Amino acid sequence: MKNVTEFPNFKLLQGIKVKTALAAEGKTPEEIQAAIGEQFKLEGDKLKYFSNALDVANQNTDKLVRVMVVTVGEGENPPVKATKVEEHYYIPEYPAAPKPAEQKDSKGGKGGRRGGGGGREGGKPKGSPWGMTPEEKEAKKSASQKAKAVKA
Repeated sequence: MKNVTEFPNFKLLQGIKVKTALAAEGKTPEEIQAAIGEQFKLEGDKLKYFSNALDVANQNTDKLVRVMVVTVGEGENPPVKATKVEEHYYIPEYPAAPKPAEQKDSKGGKGGRRGGGGGREGGKPKGSPWGMTPEEKEAKKSASQKAKAVKA
């Protein structure tokens, strides 16, 4: 795809106003094109591109940034929004939509992490940094004694 020329929105909006005013006066399309050429100091192919770009821009002027005039090479597909006039494609360009915010997982934590507390326990809450509490020591001792009793 090769860019031939482009027209910014402020110039296109001015051109649309002039074109509608001249059309309201009952001017012919040739007279309108000649008047636009004089006002915007365009001639030849550039004037032809501008008048075609006005038609493309007039379809949806809301939030229009620019209209690009491009040619498409062999084997290339034209853009989806492009309008073909003769051998050129006219592409209206609009501001990019903002990307949606990344969604967190259902637990409300950061995505992609496993477990909750970190460490080797894999999700168990962390204990005291100074070791086990006396209650935990007693529970562990009684559990090991019960296990020995069951084996015997």
